[in-house]
Parts: sequence; structure tokens; C-alpha cells
Amino acid sequence: MHVFVTGGTGHSGPYIISDLIAAGHEVTALARSDAAAAAVSALGAKVRHGSLEDLEGLKEGAAASDGVIHVAHRQDLIPTGGINAVAAAELQIMLAYGDALAGSGKPLVASGSVGSPGWEGLGRPATEEDPPLPGGDAYKGTLRVRNIVETTVLGLAGKGVRSSIVRIPEIMHSATDKAGFLPLLIGLAKEKGIVGYPGDGANRWGAVHARDLAAVFRLALEKSPAGRNWHAVADEAIPYRQIAEAIGSRLNLPVVPIPADVLMLPGYFGFLANLVTLDTPVSNAITRKILGWEPTQPGLIKDLDNGHYFPAA
Repeated sequence: MHVFVTGGTGHSGPYIISDLIAAGHEVTALARSDAAAAAVSALGAKVRHGSLEDLEGLKEGAAASDGVIHVAHRQDLIPTGGINAVAAAELQIMLAYGDALAGSGKPLVASGSVGSPGWEGLGRPATEEDPPLPGGDAYKGTLRVRNIVETTVLGLAGKGVRSSIVRIPEIMHSATDKAGFLPLLIGLAKEKGIVGYPGDGANRWGAVHARDLAAVFRLALEKSPAGRNWHAVADEAIPYRQIAEAIGSRLNLPVVPIPADVLMLPGYFGFLANLVTLDTPVSNAITRKILGWEPTQPGLIKDLDNGHYFPAA
């Protein structure tokens, strides 16, 4: 299968490209710069020069392929428009893919989020069959604003696109993680001299190694029926306090609870406050059963010892 991939130089992209090629697929990756082109070429992918702003170019790339994996985002919009602008731009990209792939039966696999659907208080682990709660303009400034992107992708199934969403947990870890939640939390702990957790720290986060996540994207491309969600979550429900304690033990810093009234600026977590309080246990049982996914990489706590997150002085 000839696969068009966006986001090929992000955290997950190189793992996705490598996994696709190892499975015998041909990959063309979008590259905005010469440096990005060199990086994806080094992985064995062909290069399509362009950008996420060029919707016609994205349509051409999708139409010329046998399927699309989209894991790119307009990060350049964050300083001025925040998550609202990023979601609005991504929605237009998904609609462009829909135009290019309508009636073809080709797969479109896009990244989703475990954190955005709004499942707090569900009372049980969320499954792949749980839809995200309504998003869009009514939820500007929150993670839920992006839900409209995921529901739009799934809605393309009604237009003859074999579309699916791969939901990604709060933490994607690997030896090449430079800008995810873990580096942020570790940097915050070093700055503050303590490792904090919100309240009693019983809220739960999910995690997955980037290499295991890549396998879910490939399997969804190859096997997913139209209009399905998948959970690329290997560690399904880690108490946040356990994550904090693991960081504290490796930095030799005290681990302390942060009361709710000091979570926000100028408190301990600052702009991360609304994220670190998420309680999002999920199940991956349907993904394992239908796609045949079996995570093979180290879990989050073990991977904290990979030498990247806490390099020797």
C-alpha cells in the first residue's frame, strides 16, 4: 500500500514511517523544509514538499495514495490562537481529505486524544465504542474544542472513506521524546525542587510507547472498518501520584500533594493545571481483539530508566 503520511518528523511520525516500511508499505511523507525532507528520506520515505496550509496540496497527496495517516498539527498557531485555532485548521484539513477520498473506500487514519472527549465522571474505563462528547465553538479554550475534528473524521465513513481515529493517551514515551508531557513534568520538578501531584494523586493517566502507538496506526490503516475509534493505550490507568513518585525517585526530590487552590498560576502546575487533573482511565480490549494489537515495548515506569529522561550528569 502507498501511504501518505503527515507529521513525519514529529515524535510519533518517524516510528509510524519506520513501522509502515518494515511491514512492506511504501510511504510518501509531507515535508515543509529541506531538513524535514532529509529526515523522512533517511527513514526510507519519499518526500512530498508542502505544508498543512496548502489544502489543495494535501488533497493531491491523499488522492495519489492508497491511504492517509495524519498526525500533524498546526503548532505555529498556538502562540496566537491556542487550541481553538489549531482545531479549526485541522478541521479544514480533514474536510479536504474527505473531498479527495470520497467514494474511494481508502483509509484515513487520524490522531485523536484520550484527554479531549470529556469523559470525566464516566464511572468506568472508556472504551473504543464511547463517542466523544460534543465539542466545537461551545468549548473554546478547552480540549473538547477538538472533538469536532474527531467526529468529522468518523463522519467521512458516510462518504465512502474508510476513516478511523487512533486515540492517544496523555503520555507517549520513547528515547526520542523531547517535548511531550514527561519532559515538561521533569523540567517543572527540577525548577521547583519538588515533584507535585494534584490533590491525592488518584486521578489516572494512560501511556504508550511511541513504537507501540505506531503499530496501532498501521493496523488501523490495514484493517479498520469505517468509522471506528481505536485506543493506542498500553498502560491504561496509572495513578498520577505513581508517575510523580517515579519522577521523584529518579531526581531524588520530595514528592508532595498540591492542593487544588494552588494548582494554577502562579501555583505549581501553572498552564498544565487543567491537564494534570484529568482522570481518564480507558480500556484497550477492543483494539487488541479486532486489530490484533499487542504492545511489546516497556511500560511507562520502566521506560523512565531508558537514559533519555534522566541522563547521567
